[in-house]
Formats: sequence, C-alpha cells, structure tokens
Amino acid sequence: MQSGIFVVLEGGEGVGKSTNMAFMQDYLRQHQIDFVHSREPGGTELAEQIRALLLVNRDEKVADMTELLLMFAARAQHLANKIRPTLAQGKWLLCDRFTDATFAYQGGGRGFDQALIKQLETMVQAELRPHCTIILDAPVEVGFARARARASLDRMESEDLAFHQRVRQTYLTRAAEMPDKYAVINADQPLSQVQDDIQRVLDGLIQQSQQSK
Repeated sequence: MQSGIFVVLEGGEGVGKSTNMAFMQDYLRQHQIDFVHSREPGGTELAEQIRALLLVNRDEKVADMTELLLMFAARAQHLANKIRPTLAQGKWLLCDRFTDATFAYQGGGRGFDQALIKQLETMVQAELRPHCTIILDAPVEVGFARARARASLDRMESEDLAFHQRVRQTYLTRAAEMPDKYAVINADQPLSQVQDDIQRVLDGLIQQSQQSK
C-alpha cells in the first residue's frame, strides 16, 4: 500500500499559518497532487469537540495534565479516523499543527517534562511522524501584535509573553536537533518571500515523492 506525504505547518501566534496553509493547498492543486487538509487539535467530529473544550475561555482553571491528555486524546482520534487512512491511500496530508505544538505549548509553555510527552507520543502515534514540519518563526511581539489585531484571543493565545517566548524557543530547539525533518522559515519578512521559501520546501517534497514511486 502506497504511503502518502505528511506535512505539518507549525508556529506561534500571529505568524501567518492560515494564510500560508491556503497557499500550500493552492500550490499542491496547481501540481495536481491529491491531498487532505486538517488541523490540530481537531480534524474529526469528536476531535473538534475536544478542541472546543481546550480553547474556550472558562472560569474553571483547566489543569495542565487535563490539557495535555485532551491534546493526545484528540490526536488519537485524528490519527485513527483521518491521518492514517489518508496516508494509506497515498494522499498528502497537510496539517495545521501536530505533536510539535504539544512539545512547544505544553512542554515549553506549561513546563511539562519533554520525556513524558515523548512517552505519550510513542503510545499514541507508534512510529508515525511527519515527513516534514515547516515552522513559521517570528519574534513573539510581532506575532502578538498581529494576533490581537485580527480577533479576540482564545484561552491558549491569552497566555503572557513569557509563555509564548518559551513556546517559540521550544520550536527552534526541536528544529535545531532534527534539521532533516524541519524547515524554519522567517515569518517576519514580506509574505511573497515567506511563500517563496515554503515553495522551495514543497518542491523538495514533491521531488522526493516522485522519486519514491
């Protein structure tokens, strides 16, 4: 059974993920590549319900462990009912955030032991990992200014600057540790340049996919 290509777009708040995910989808359509778009937390009906639980602002404090386990519960559902079936059909899967976001937000931001997150990653995903993770990176102050200008902030976006600084640093640390699996793109540059950089990454993945057939 042919295996598809799994590409994840990551980054902190206000780095342009939505705009650039739309660009990625258009680019694959231009190349007549069959793909499915998804997001985390979410991606299936049940996982989207868990997403709502996670992100809504509420009076009751959400325990950090509750947040972490809900993230992986949504991910398990997403993997079983969307990600694995899509890849098994030989399609590309473009995902807005995946497990790197858990390492960044719950690990870096909340301070959870990375080893615990790795244990849950292995339990839920087994050997499945993205072929490539594109990280859109910008100074936290820049991202926050963009995020606040576009809409009200959800529970995660509302955390303080120090939280989001830790998130950003965790993304960059993971990319530095595994450079063959990550592409860090400067999101604090003109959009046309950001998308040129993304296009180069996609071109490499398209070539890799064609060579493996």
